[in-house]
Amino acid sequence: MRTTKEARKTSRQLLKLSFTDGKLDEHKVNQVVQSVLTEKPRHFGEVLKDYQRLLRLEVAKHHAVVESATALNTNLSDLLVTKLKARYGDDLTIEFKTNSTLLGGLRVKLGDDVWDGSVRNRLRTLQEQI
Repeated sequence: MRTTKEARKTSRQLLKLSFTDGKLDEHKVNQVVQSVLTEKPRHFGEVLKDYQRLLRLEVAKHHAVVESATALNTNLSDLLVTKLKARYGDDLTIEFKTNSTLLGGLRVKLGDDVWDGSVRNRLRTLQEQI
């Protein structure tokens, strides 16, 4: 089922109401959901579903996943945390994972953005060029 234009527009407006000082406010999110459930506007099921999607995307913008072939040492992980928080804000959460299929290097995923500096990606790129 596709979300109607009206439901998408309403959910975007609700998302704007969910922020305090530029940050997503859990208390306001709860208030918004309760008011929608109480008032039950037209297409409120679609509105809530799209609102949930927008919230998920917003939360993903503030969570980074750093993958490496082996566990990073403390100095390197601290440097990465410092650099990422300096660029994306102090509310950024960072998760470190090991992924042996990368062979070496790092892959950083933040929301929809992916920076892939892994050996596996470089080999794949080289293979495509040949």
